[in-house]
Amino acid sequence: MKKKIAAAAIVLGMVAPVAQAQVELDMSLITCKQLIESPEERMPFITAWMAGYFGATQNRSTIDMRYLERNTKVVTEYCKSHRSETLMKAIE
Repeated sequence: MKKKIAAAAIVLGMVAPVAQAQVELDMSLITCKQLIESPEERMPFITAWMAGYFGATQNRSTIDMRYLERNTKVVTEYCKSHRSETLMKAIE
């Protein structure tokens, strides 16, 4: 009986779907709270997106690297006191 249970467990382990990392984020749904609580390894992607989004609102196709860090800090500080707002609203 134990052998059957062990065999079933092995088979189920092989057939079970592999957990996949989240590869697509809908940035229009990200709140300030989620930004602040984001894992550190995700922040470079979010800051790059913020820079591109803000540049697009200004009809620019370039990112000024001098302002990238400063603007990220400004948005993060804003988000600390406006946790329920979306990140897109915070950037505006």
